Amino acid sequence: MGKPKLKKINNEPIHYSVGAVIEKDGNYLLIDRKNPPYGFAGIAGHIDEGEKPIEALKREVFEESQLKVKNQELLFEEELDWNYCSKGINTHYWYLYDCTWKGKVKKNNEAKSIGWYSKEEIQELNRGNKLEEVWKYWFEKLGILK
Repeated sequence: MGKPKLKKINNEPIHYSVGAVIEKDGNYLLIDRKNPPYGFAGIAGHIDEGEKPIEALKREVFEESQLKVKNQELLFEEELDWNYCSKGINTHYWYLYDCTWKGKVKKNNEAKSIGWYSKEEIQELNRGNKLEEVWKYWFEKLGILK
């Protein structure tokens, strides 16, 4: 599956992104981003030109956590016209995957911290406006936030 052919919205370009929902014992892997967009977020990133979504998913998960994706299941594929990124783009076409994985989590230089968070802790991060906006959206869709 390659990138879909999408028109630019109001002549503005869009970016393609992948995100990984990584769960262990009822807790979810989140990073606290050092760079914009700031906040706590799941592992995610842009799809490079010529890269397939699953290739990008595996690359981003490894770059940000050192985990290796074993299997993935597409949860959502959706265009979000309000999802701003530091490159000045307001629209992203997302592929969000539920991932099984192997390895040991290690923080990279893109994150202040990385760790496992319960649903209650994610709800607390949300109450404190500490979640990255797009991850608030995904966690609501997934029923993690109420």
